[in-house]
Amino acid sequence: RFMPTDLHRRFDVLQWLFWQVGGLGPMAGQLSHFVNYAPGGPAGNAYAHTRYRNEYDRLFAVMQRSLANRAYLAGDEYSIADMAAWPWLVPYKRIEQSMDDYPEVRRWFDAIKARPAVTRGMDVGTAARRPVGAPMDEAARQLMFGQTGRSIRAMADKAGGDAAQGVDDGR
Repeated sequence: RFMPTDLHRRFDVLQWLFWQVGGLGPMAGQLSHFVNYAPGGPAGNAYAHTRYRNEYDRLFAVMQRSLANRAYLAGDEYSIADMAAWPWLVPYKRIEQSMDDYPEVRRWFDAIKARPAVTRGMDVGTAARRPVGAPMDEAARQLMFGQTGRSIRAMADKAGGDAAQGVDDGR
């Protein structure tokens, strides 16, 4: 339903999907890290903050250009490409991005946000989310930033059985 069967339309969706996986997601994730989590914040990591901020903004310009003549990223039908890209724009304010220069991106963002299934999905876990600006407790910080290859191997070994068999840790 969200992946066209027509070869040319399918190819367009796959291009945007790979664009998101290789560009928008990683750049938004890195920018978010340096804005929200890195010690010293954006000021203490000026090079990284500027690099990822500029790249995130450039990716908005790529979307703007494409969306200028179509309803969705890969054409006139909502697709898996939109589903994959849209969540990376959700925190745009929190990571200091403006949509003022990108009216087509804003239109696309708002249209997807208004979809009933998206609204329901965004409501999942609302009560468990940490409020914007609230400090992260040590357990959450360790879970988010304290994992290494060694810690994953130890977890898999401790779980034993099927769990350990499912981990390819390079041993």
